[in-house]
Amino acid sequence: MKGRTKWLVGGLAIGAGAVSAAGALLKKKKVQPKRIDVWARPGMLVTFRAELMPGRDRHGRTFRVKELLPSGRVSLHGVDGEHAEKEFDRIDLDRPLEKTGEFPPRTI
Repeated sequence: MKGRTKWLVGGLAIGAGAVSAAGALLKKKKVQPKRIDVWARPGMLVTFRAELMPGRDRHGRTFRVKELLPSGRVSLHGVDGEHAEKEFDRIDLDRPLEKTGEFPPRTI
């Protein structure tokens, strides 16, 4: 190969590399929306674990969520303070509602 051909091939290689690098820099990254995992919503019924309120039946430990705080904790109707998810029984959405007429116990 002659010297002039080597310069041409080398220039083309450098140019192709520069074009691909510029394309990578200019390509917009797809931003995925942040998935928010919310364990409770306002108006939802939650039940304190029996260890936290001994001597009370399920109805006496069940309260309605007033608001969800930015920290992931909740405030409840009828109970003072903020409460974390681990203070409550696991929420079982497949559990049948009781037919006693008292459930939900509080509708504030």
